[in-house]
Amino acid sequence: MKFVKFNIAPRAGFVFAAAALAASAALAGGNHGGGHHDESPIGEPGVATNVTRTIEVDAADSMRFTPSNVSVKKGETVRFVIKNSGKVPHEFSLGTQKELDEHYEVMKKFPTMEHEEANKISLKTGKQGEVIWRFTKPGVVNFACLHVGHYEAGMKGQVKVAAK
Repeated sequence: MKFVKFNIAPRAGFVFAAAALAASAALAGGNHGGGHHDESPIGEPGVATNVTRTIEVDAADSMRFTPSNVSVKKGETVRFVIKNSGKVPHEFSLGTQKELDEHYEVMKKFPTMEHEEANKISLKTGKQGEVIWRFTKPGVVNFACLHVGHYEAGMKGQVKVAAK
């Protein structure tokens, strides 16, 4: 019987690189739900030059957003300027109720997770940031602070998107 010597070490780097490339391609392909942003029921990232209105939102330690209810029109691009007026970190996260609930479960496991994505932003004490969003479908888009305890305390709101 003849034995063939097979050295795996040179191939291990290749296998690792291929696996990493495949994983990054899968992550780049969409959002948490695996879809593309243009398929989102809540709209799509907005372009600053297309902003039709700016809405200032206060995130306070009373576990409330002010305002907590906003009305927009389908097709409108809105700049949300969110200010954390509190003494603890807050975030502003746009999504469907299902997306927010799912992400809240992740936040429970990773409470120090910070965001700076098209539809969400984390804000340290006294800081402000913005989310620019284009609302492409009529209906309700939810927003919330998904820090542990904040969401349950009522730190949420809604954007009502009128058909026109």
